[in-house]
Amino acid sequence: MSRKYFGTDGIRGLANKHPMTAEVAMKVGMAAGIAFHRGTHRHRVVIGKDTRLSGYMLENALVAGFTAAGLDVFLLGPIPTPGVAMLTRSLRADLGVMISASHNPFHDNGIKLFGPDGYKLSDEIEMEIERLLEQDIYLTLPPSQDIGRAKRVEGDIYRYIEFVKRTLPRDVTLHGMRVAIDCANGAAYKVAPAALWELGAEVVTVGIEPNGTNINLECGSTHPATLQRKVHEVRADIGIALDGDADRVILVDERGEIVDGDQLMAVVAESWAEDGRLAAGGIVATIMSNLGLERFLNGRGMELARTKVGDRYVVEHMRQHGYNVGGEQSGHIVLSDFGTTGDGLVAALQILAAVRQTGKTVSEVCRKFEPVPQVLKNVRYSGGEPLEREAVKQAIDAGRLRLGNSGRIVIRPSGTEPLIRVMAEGDDPVLVRAVVDDICGALDREAA
Repeated sequence: MSRKYFGTDGIRGLANKHPMTAEVAMKVGMAAGIAFHRGTHRHRVVIGKDTRLSGYMLENALVAGFTAAGLDVFLLGPIPTPGVAMLTRSLRADLGVMISASHNPFHDNGIKLFGPDGYKLSDEIEMEIERLLEQDIYLTLPPSQDIGRAKRVEGDIYRYIEFVKRTLPRDVTLHGMRVAIDCANGAAYKVAPAALWELGAEVVTVGIEPNGTNINLECGSTHPATLQRKVHEVRADIGIALDGDADRVILVDERGEIVDGDQLMAVVAESWAEDGRLAAGGIVATIMSNLGLERFLNGRGMELARTKVGDRYVVEHMRQHGYNVGGEQSGHIVLSDFGTTGDGLVAALQILAAVRQTGKTVSEVCRKFEPVPQVLKNVRYSGGEPLEREAVKQAIDAGRLRLGNSGRIVIRPSGTEPLIRVMAEGDDPVLVRAVVDDICGALDREAA
């Protein structure tokens, strides 16, 4: 059975268009509720959301579906995705739901599901939910006396704030630090400034006035220029840019320069290795992380395990092989000592801990390696399998031969668009660009 609804990170699409409609959301609630209705205990689900206008529609539709399936619903209101994962475990819920399209514009939305352990659902469970969605699900609903109840519990977001604060080492305080935080007008607009202030920081805020349509709009981790300007304006010691659901983070140092996820993982890996906290002798990242990160780790006796693009694949590899640090260049940082999914605020606090413990500036702490020149281009195609064409294969082989051991090539089809992404990196930027151009040229000719 092929996937019809679930992608690499839940169900996502344009709000009010299939599959992001109220009808589909209600059926997802019914199907997921039936799939997780095991045993005779009173079943419960927690639902969080970001600040998109369509969140109201999808939230109410999901409530209808879950209560129809016999589950009690706890509505958390706006809260980061990692907060939903944490509270799913803390409240002993059978299921957790986050309504968000992460870093996408407001007109998109999505539904992310978490199991009772706080981890995103396995492929097998997602396929079971899809199978139920294709059936006449109304025939399997419980009798009227077993319909669930719903209540709003906004106060539980403070459990997440306390959880975040406890991830900062006890001997570290943020007193005397000026921290600029950009919440992307998203899910963390309440919790992130509160947590930083309670830890002692002087907090300057950006992106904390959501209106339903301004989430990620020229702010947040995908648009860090806004935060860069604010850091310069207020002379902040650090800038923290979250995305719409706060599961990713990009930092800005005191000089206004961007620090990406690869540099953040390098900081955490080195710091935790020195403290004896780093598990499995290394970290997990995707095929898109910079070669400079791999060389940095290898030079310090650590390894870099690579996975396909997507934080779910990073987490799967971490769980299977015992790693406790993983992430993506985009700023999804997963620290399994603390949580089950990416958490931008928790990751930022680990960097702040390293800054305070070393007594250095953010720019000194967060420039662990010089990134290897990297070029990424997208080639659009109308159909077929251009990567299987002989001319394209020859161009790729020729590129790898030219780069040799001084670089690498990563080519992958997009999971959401008819695009082929061509990335190469190496010590010679002119050669890297030439290799990418040659491969893209071959793809263009075959895709025409």
